[in-house]
Amino acid sequence: MSTSPSTEPPVHYRTCPLCEAMCGLAITVQGDRVTRIRGDAEDVFSAGYLCPKGVALGELHDDPDRLRVPLIRDGDRFREATWEEAFARVAQGLRPYLEDTAARQAIGAYVGNPNVHNLAGGLFLRPLLKALGTRNIFSASTVDQIPKQLVSGLLFGDPSALPVPDVDRCDYLLLLGANPWASNGSLWTAPGLPLRLKALRKRGGRFVVVDPRRTLTARNADRHLPITPGTDALWLLALAQEIHSQGLASPGRLEAFTSGLDELDAALAPFTPEAVAPRCGIDASITREIARELAAAPRAAVYGRLGIQAARYGTLAAWATELLNVLTGNLDREGGVMFPLAAHERMSDGQAGGRGFRTGRWRSRVSGHPEVMGELPAAAMAEEIGSPGPGQLRALLTVAGNPVLSTPDGARLDRALATLDFMVSVDMYLNETTRHAQVILPPPSPLERDHYDVVFTRFAVRSVANYSPHLFPSDTPSEESILLQLAHLASHGTPSSEPRALEDAHLRGAIARELSNPNSPIIGTEVDEVLASLTGESLSERLLDLLLRTGPFGTGLNDGSDGLDLASLKANPHGIDFGPLRERLPGYLNTPSGTIEFAHDSIQGELVRARAELEGAVDERWLLIGRRDVHSNNSWMHNLPSLIERPERCTLRLHPDDAASLDVQDGALVRVRSSVGEVVAPAEVHEEMRRGVVSLPHGYGHGLNGVSQRYARDHAGVSVNDLVPGELDGPSGNAVLNGVAVTLSVLNEP
Repeated sequence: MSTSPSTEPPVHYRTCPLCEAMCGLAITVQGDRVTRIRGDAEDVFSAGYLCPKGVALGELHDDPDRLRVPLIRDGDRFREATWEEAFARVAQGLRPYLEDTAARQAIGAYVGNPNVHNLAGGLFLRPLLKALGTRNIFSASTVDQIPKQLVSGLLFGDPSALPVPDVDRCDYLLLLGANPWASNGSLWTAPGLPLRLKALRKRGGRFVVVDPRRTLTARNADRHLPITPGTDALWLLALAQEIHSQGLASPGRLEAFTSGLDELDAALAPFTPEAVAPRCGIDASITREIARELAAAPRAAVYGRLGIQAARYGTLAAWATELLNVLTGNLDREGGVMFPLAAHERMSDGQAGGRGFRTGRWRSRVSGHPEVMGELPAAAMAEEIGSPGPGQLRALLTVAGNPVLSTPDGARLDRALATLDFMVSVDMYLNETTRHAQVILPPPSPLERDHYDVVFTRFAVRSVANYSPHLFPSDTPSEESILLQLAHLASHGTPSSEPRALEDAHLRGAIARELSNPNSPIIGTEVDEVLASLTGESLSERLLDLLLRTGPFGTGLNDGSDGLDLASLKANPHGIDFGPLRERLPGYLNTPSGTIEFAHDSIQGELVRARAELEGAVDERWLLIGRRDVHSNNSWMHNLPSLIERPERCTLRLHPDDAASLDVQDGALVRVRSSVGEVVAPAEVHEEMRRGVVSLPHGYGHGLNGVSQRYARDHAGVSVNDLVPGELDGPSGNAVLNGVAVTLSVLNEP
């Protein structure tokens, strides 16, 4: 009797599309199911590192609550519909708002975080938003990173020119408002960042964490400074004041192409370590010590993220961060902070006299908030919907976003969405936001999409490229098809009956734009010649092939050469590494002067406001901050059992001394009130908290009616954003999510 040899199930190598880290995955498949996901040990970037979210990717694909067909509202209920019927309903609902330019201003669009984690979102969202013809564009950027992008626009002339710490060659890292042990990097793509930080210390380097919580990152650091929430900008300015006034500044080569530093004496003078100490809670002697360490380190980097940017003076904090990197000579320097080079990046000519960056080209209708990067603050959506008058928002498109749980005063926005005349959502779930839509269009799951990180390769600590073809076929139209069809509908009022013609026109337009770039390696070529050379089964693949061929490592139109194109990327399933970061200044600057420009009226205005705050009374109320867990990615992954299983994570953390003063024990229900709302959450007494500071996690609040995410509903928690008022960072319009004043009262003991 003979037996046939056992056959091992196939393993497929992909890149995780769930966060910024771009970790490589080794996915084992049997039939049409994922049976195992582990880190790809051969991935050129992540080398086997993987967090729990990546392991849950198969669970997301199989989630029975994930939508597979469109939903149309009939009365108070949804019913399944065909794609033809769904697009026809969208056309009918948007028709009154597409008649002319004025009517289109009654349309709004909200774009959520998952869009930057997929190829179609990176390539096709912009054409859709342009086709809508409205100035009422909102996104998750204004509850996250837009202060950092605004500052990059002002200083470097490009809001996408975000320098990242060159962590693998760094000697001293000052980390503010970030917790890489829970979230890896943020606008800093570095898979396995906790391991990289451990390696920094092992080779003799040091890193210091500034955070109101003693997070796991802080516990692994050389030093933790528990700052008062919302005062990071003041403390960063004190560091800069100490370095500048004590003759410790050493910009080096940067001084030749930096302007505005001669105005620092007057600007920084009020922000002495003694003046800011009562505000930030860090003793002046410690501030001076950190300033000297930073200035003396051979290769140092200052990095700040959500904790300091989603706060009062978020723009000023981002500006002061880059000021410190310049004063110490560590911008665009190995081991300092450097500008990544992505494989699909469009190259500039490296000449001075760039276009620069402007904001405030238009303003929001109700409160007059200035536009930044073509967007208005997400915190203004509710008032734009609820305030009558010309231009009142009456129709809304959401794409992969859940602003009811992720933007300020979410309860108010929830009420406002219920009053809209029409709403259409592109989303995998019937969630707290999409429950208000008339039509929901579900895209394929992440394992049914082709993937290349258009966004996060631009923030990566090495120049790398990975491509992931879809793992499973899909009965759902591709996301590119959905977005292109919506763009056509917005332009012409009706769906297209010829999707292939839409794709061809879009691709030809992209080629024509590439050929108009004077720095393109294929300039002088005909559109048809370029079109004939491109490979790929889908429009996204052909567009990506064009971007790779014409990028800094590309082949141009020379098939079979040593450069990069889609075919060579497909032939390397573990990715291609093009090396460490390299110097890019001054040629990378796009400012009118060709210098790093520190002097701006908006920054001067923030310095004046901050100086005035130094003279006021110190607020003694409880201060609320958010927090992140390694198992969580905002609100949209809370329906996966492996990521939200007990113990319950939506708790109110507070310091043991504060718990004693309130006579509260673990598990006791505590009412938390702010100026806009209240929630009740179980207490979790935890020594990681600074005294006077309490914390709730972001993305919870799944107890609303009409939501189909059953597992999330069983672990509903409360929404921290129901406590967040609409206070904004003035220059950027970013929401102030951290340092919110609250009151606490105990309801019962456990």
